[in-house]
Order: sequence, then structure tokens, then C-alpha cells
Amino acid sequence: MRTTVTLEPDTDAIVRRLMRDRKLSFKQALNEAIRAGARPATRRLKFRTKAFDMGSPALPLDKALRLAAELEDEEIIRKLAVRK
Repeated sequence: MRTTVTLEPDTDAIVRRLMRDRKLSFKQALNEAIRAGARPATRRLKFRTKAFDMGSPALPLDKALRLAAELEDEEIIRKLAVRK
């Protein structure tokens, strides 16, 4: 089947690279590129994150907001004392 195709510069470069690397005609390279893009993805690897034991926290994290507020209060008091 004959069809007119307008390729954008990046896709044209892909087809030209296939032509050069595999010594294919334009028609063969274009068909291979289309087939490769239309193929369903082969078996995908499952993403896994490694977990590490970091030990017990040095501070009680269930009171983190309270701790942050206390530290902020201490810093404000320190800054006010420096101004006097």
C-alpha cells in the first residue's frame, strides 16, 4: 500500500539511523520503526525498593510537631534576647 507520510525531524532521524545502521531501505526502516512502536511492551520488571532497618528513632516521632514548636519557641526567645 502506498501512503504519503510527513515525518518530523526527530522521527526522520530515527528512520535514517535505522537505514544506516542496519543497511535497510527507507521503506524497511519505516516499517520496523512502526512495528517496534506498536508492539506491546515485553515483560516489565517489577519496581522494588530496598528497605533498611534504621534502628529506633533518637526522638519520639509521634510528638514531632510539638518538638518543632518548642524548638521554634526557643529560637524566637534567643533572637529576642540578642536584641536587648
